[in-house]
Parts: sequence; structure tokens; C-alpha cells
Amino acid sequence: MSNERRSPSGLPIDQVYGPGDAGVPREDPGEFPFTRGIHPTMYRGRLWTMRQYAGFGTAEETNARFRALLEAGQTGLSVAFDLPTQMGHDSDEEVSAGEVGRAGVAIDTVDDLAQLFDRIPLEEVSTSMTINSTAAILLAMYIVVAEEQGAARGKLRGTIQNDVLKEYVARGTYIYPVEPSLRLVTDIFRFVADEGMQFNPISVSGYHMREAGATAVQELAFTFADGLEYLDRAVAAGIDIEQIAPRVSFFFAVHNDLFEEVAKFRAARRLWASLVRERYGGSDKSCLLRFHTQTGGSTLTAQQPLNNVVRVAVQALAAALGGTQSLHTNSFDEALSLPSLEAAHLALRTQQILAYESGAAQTADPLGGSYYVEDLTDRLEGAARELLDEVAGWGGAARAIEGGHLQDAIARSAYQYQRAVEAGDVVVVGVNRFTEGAAPALPAQPDYTALAVRQVERVRRARADRDEGAWNAALEALRGAAEGDAPLMPPIIEAVRARATVGEISDALRAAWGSFRPPA
Repeated sequence: MSNERRSPSGLPIDQVYGPGDAGVPREDPGEFPFTRGIHPTMYRGRLWTMRQYAGFGTAEETNARFRALLEAGQTGLSVAFDLPTQMGHDSDEEVSAGEVGRAGVAIDTVDDLAQLFDRIPLEEVSTSMTINSTAAILLAMYIVVAEEQGAARGKLRGTIQNDVLKEYVARGTYIYPVEPSLRLVTDIFRFVADEGMQFNPISVSGYHMREAGATAVQELAFTFADGLEYLDRAVAAGIDIEQIAPRVSFFFAVHNDLFEEVAKFRAARRLWASLVRERYGGSDKSCLLRFHTQTGGSTLTAQQPLNNVVRVAVQALAAALGGTQSLHTNSFDEALSLPSLEAAHLALRTQQILAYESGAAQTADPLGGSYYVEDLTDRLEGAARELLDEVAGWGGAARAIEGGHLQDAIARSAYQYQRAVEAGDVVVVGVNRFTEGAAPALPAQPDYTALAVRQVERVRRARADRDEGAWNAALEALRGAAEGDAPLMPPIIEAVRARATVGEISDALRAAWGSFRPPA
């Protein structure tokens, strides 16, 4: 029997490591290229943000969950939106039937978003919104809700995902063709910079590519290819690199292989810092890799769901040891249903126990100097650089996506992994080994039909109550801006203020730009 071992990314693993296997980084935490962390004191100075992701059907239900989590000690909000909201459709459109409120909260108008944040002062919280093709609309809504609360734009803190390139690769919630979508992304960059907002205008997401089947190496390479594409577009639009690069954040998955995941985060910091310095001559501030991490949804099993508590704890530990700035821990029951409040509290308590009881926050880069982890860090960085060179050979991220190259690479990795699970070469406890018979019964689900009826009534009432003249003028101004080259955020904000819906604003842009058709 072969004694060969490989990491989940296919990197060879020796039986034992010693002083000759890898060099320890010479820099301290807080020093370029930041392998060991972006701050000298790391968590001794400030813990990671505990930002649990939530979205439940209606704005009222989600607001109740947000307030319960804030009372339990959560330190940041993270919003999940339903598919119609993500894809620019209103709840009463035929295409939305069966999807309203199922994958997250349904938002049709700015008044829905106001209800979502009822009794939550937006000047006092940091909010992350996982939204991409309609990111400009939801950011505009957030700004208008804040204004109506009396909050200044400059005091709003948070992150809008706004990473449309990965939608073409991994998730499919794209709307427009690649080029106008990138125009919209860049326009958000410029608006946030010009307004002096503390909002991060993008969170470049490797998470969804990993969930689609990418390896850790592909997650790094393809995420950074997208990040470079966004920076290239910003610089081409006349935005100074020192104005935009420090506001670019990232979003990674963390899976079960503790050591590869820790090494991945260390390699990611070093690789991104080096790329920004080499390509743009960025300052240390511009070279910092700041990232949110979420434990791997695709690693959760419906079989023996309590095993997921252990998986999430191991993954969260890897994120903390790897130096994440922000963390979401999945609930153990998410493979079965929307998370129960009990499971969501346990997921949050997992982070709190790691932060306050495990010792993981006591020192910066606690696994730095481990022969094994240092070797994995070097190998991951090298393999990701090679793959980045391949993407460059395809013409960069946008052209590679239009040609289907990134999609094909991830599909092959997903297929290989599934075959390995089915063959028993990769062990998944409770699934292909140590099984216990029938899977548990599904918990009771919300009445989505009744929820959809209420949301449809709400959006139709909003249309009936608004000023028709102001609404029509705002949408006409938006269509004109989209057909030309004028900035898009100001007319989107005015359309939101006039109570135009997510679907109506998206349709105005569709009329100007058309829709994306994936490569055959």
C-alpha cells in the first residue's frame, strides 16, 4: 500500500517535517508582506468581528433574528437576500414564484430595508450585504434608510459584496453582460471614495468558488485574478490605487483540513501583498489583505447533523489561527433547513469560546515556524501563482470567464472530489463511513406560500402609494445615465428615494445593457 499523502488541493505531504523543509518568514506580524498577520498585535489588540449571516423570509423575521444575535454578543450584521432580490426581480413577478423569501430576506423597496433595520441604529453597527448584481441598488437603499434614520453617510460602516465576476463562475446570479457589470462595480468604487464612506465597496469572494468545488489553490488564484481585474478597471477609470486598494476586502471559505486552511490564509496575505506591490507599486496600506471567512457550507452533512458542530469548530479554529478579520460560523442544522435560533446561538458561542477560552487569540500567528505549515504556505503560494499566470494567459479574469475557462476548471475539481467521496478515498464521517441508517426527518419549514402572498401585497401597496411623477422621472434619468457614460449611483439613489423597486431599477438597466448569456 502506498504511503503517499496529499492535501485536499493535491499538494504532497511528507511523513515528517524538519528545519530544512521551509524557511520561517523573517518579518514580524504587521510587516510586509504580512504572512504572519496584518497587525503587529493581531487579536491581542482587537478580536475578529463575529458576523453571523442571516436572512429569513420577511424583513420583520430577519430583524428579530438580528436583534437576538446582537443581544447574544454578535459584533456585526450580515444580510442574506432571497434569489429574486439577488437577480433583480420583484416578488410579484412570475419568475419569482416559489422563490420569495426562501434563500434569504425578500427586499423589494427601500421601506422593506427600513423594516429590516428597525430599532438598529445604522451609525452603530457594521453591516455586510451579500449581494452582487443588484449591489448598487441595495447600497443605495442602505444610504436612504440611514438618511431617514438621521445617520450621516460618512459614519456608515460595512461591506457590500459587489463581486459580480464570481457570479459568472460559481453562483449564477448575474444579470447583465460582463462589461456593463464591471462598469457598475467601478462606479460604486468611485462613489464610495468620493463620498468618504467607511464602507468597503467590494468583497472579492473565493468562498462561492470553493463551495462550487474549487480547491484551495484555485480559490486563491481565481479570487486574486478577479481582484486584480477590479483594480485594473478602477485604475483605468482614473481612481488612484491608494484610494481604492485599501477599501478592497476579500471573502474566503474555510474547510476541514486544519493545516492547509491555516497555510492558505498565510499564503493569501503574502501573495496579495506581493501582487499589489509588483503590479501597482502599492503602499503597505494598499497591500494589506483584509478578509472575512465563513465556515464551509458544502462540508455540512444532513446525515448525523450534530457532527457538523465539530466540523464548524475545527474550521473556525483554522480561520482564527490563520488570522481572519471577520468570521461567520455555520449552524449545524443548515444542511436540513434554515438555522434554528438555538443552532445559530451555538454557532456564535463557538466563536466566543475560541476567542476567550481556547488561547488561539493570545499570540499572533501561533503556528508560524511550524515546519509543516511553513512548507504548505510556500507550496500554496507557488501553486496559486502558477495558476494566476494561466489566467493571465487567457487574457485576465474577465476574458477567462467569458471563455468559460474558470468555470470548466472548477467543474473538473468538483467532479474529481465527488468521485473520490463515492469511491471512499475521501472519508466523510456519517456519509460514506461510520453511518447510522436513515437521515433525520426535516424540521418544519416556514409557510413560504403565505409569506410570498404578504410580500406581494406589500410591494403592490408600495407602488400604489408612491408619487408617480417622481418615480417616472427618476427611472428616466437612470435609463439615460445607463445608455451614456454618466455616473450611475446618484440616479439609482434618486430612484430608490422615489420608491422604485429592485425589479424596476434592474429592468431600466436591462433595457440599456441587455442580459448575459453564458458560453455554450
